[in-house]
Amino acid sequence: MLVLLVWLLPVLEAVKVSPLIEKVSDHKDFKKLLRTRTNVLVVYTKTATSGDSHLKLLSDVAQTVKGQGTIAWVNCGDSEGRKLCKKVKVDPSSKRGGSMVAFLKDPSGPPLWEENPEAKDIVHIETEKDFRKLLKKEERPVLLMFYAPWCGVCKRMQPIFQQAATETKGKYVLAGMNVHPAEFDGLKQEYNVKGYPTFCYFEKGKFLYHYENYGATAKDMADWMKNPQPTQPKTPEVPWTETDSPVFHLTDESFDSFLEEHPAALVMFYAPWCGHCKKMKPEYDEAAEILNKGADSPGVLAAVDSTVHKAVGERFKISGFPTVKYFEKGEDKYTLPHLRSKDKIIEFMHNPQAPPPPEQSWEDKPSSISHLGSEDFREALKKKKHALVMFYAPWCPHCKNAVPHFTTAAELFKEDRKIVYAAVDCTKGQNHELCKQEGVEGYPTFNHYNYGKFVEKYNGDRGVSGAAYLTLYFFLFFSYGL
Repeated sequence: MLVLLVWLLPVLEAVKVSPLIEKVSDHKDFKKLLRTRTNVLVVYTKTATSGDSHLKLLSDVAQTVKGQGTIAWVNCGDSEGRKLCKKVKVDPSSKRGGSMVAFLKDPSGPPLWEENPEAKDIVHIETEKDFRKLLKKEERPVLLMFYAPWCGVCKRMQPIFQQAATETKGKYVLAGMNVHPAEFDGLKQEYNVKGYPTFCYFEKGKFLYHYENYGATAKDMADWMKNPQPTQPKTPEVPWTETDSPVFHLTDESFDSFLEEHPAALVMFYAPWCGHCKKMKPEYDEAAEILNKGADSPGVLAAVDSTVHKAVGERFKISGFPTVKYFEKGEDKYTLPHLRSKDKIIEFMHNPQAPPPPEQSWEDKPSSISHLGSEDFREALKKKKHALVMFYAPWCPHCKNAVPHFTTAAELFKEDRKIVYAAVDCTKGQNHELCKQEGVEGYPTFNHYNYGKFVEKYNGDRGVSGAAYLTLYFFLFFSYGL
């Protein structure tokens, strides 16, 4: 059972309440409702009077979700309702607009950081003016965390940062500032914020160092602030071609002659930055240790860095990484997206078989979705008041689950020329860089844009229920401006 608690405006008109909205005031009836219904949206209000627009919103939503969800109303203004509100610790008179929006996007998510009581020792900065004021007036050292609300590493580090703030209270100031909105682009450039979180250390208003220990404990942070030091430069990652890899590493020049010498070869086209390539490399190395050194091996394993040796990649139309191809007597015979593990690779080389036929791509299916790429993304979004963009990877299970919900939502608004539901395949061509620029850290990622400008990121459940809630949220937003 999923229960949603939403704080709407302080009032709701009683006279015209839709019969589909269930009014509850008794605690036992309330518990029974939650126990017997699935997907319950509970609206708490301060009194029983309000304007028509909010009443229409609730009535229309109740009609839309009829049979799939229930909207219940608790009036905290009458005597019985007041007892129930007190029992469940709800105060509809509190102004928590930010919380409401955050909740609708992620019902199971944590409260906004600035509204989390456990973050009371963090100085939460909302504007650039407040930021400058803090640096100008604060005598104590300041460690500032520039973050984005959707950032997974930020969420993981926030409790640690909170604990460090509590432990160093009075000696140092630990502050947090959401700088993802475009209005802070100048600030991010000034302090070299290229990813989230970015920690900056200041003394007497002057920036001194970046703090880059993302695996730190609260004690580590507190100890570092006692004796702050610049971060030591990272040791650059050794290229795969320069390791003791048993894989044959090919170039544009050596590719054809290698295939002439080896009638059965599996070739992995990769990019050094690609996370899935990095994950596959150890498996590929282990398989090569057996196949490339065995006297009776059925074939060999090779690899091409497609960011360096681009001619071969272009010749075989490599558009995503890793791409694994099987060559027989120099002929490109199979593309094998399912080969990722050592055992599967070895099994295939002993018995090469055509892979199962690929399912029809999302782009090839008729729908109201606009499929965009790096070449037309910005131009297309500039023309739309509201654009909800799903950044995805074709192999991603959560993406596949979200597609039907996203497509259904697009159908609802297909007649509205100001609204578009769009999708970007991050594995295709130059789309990887676009997705990186748009803050995509996992799939699917949903971003909302207004005339091409980023507004916000949905950061809730990526599965079926999350996609369904996202559809409802934007239906409300686009229809009523919630």
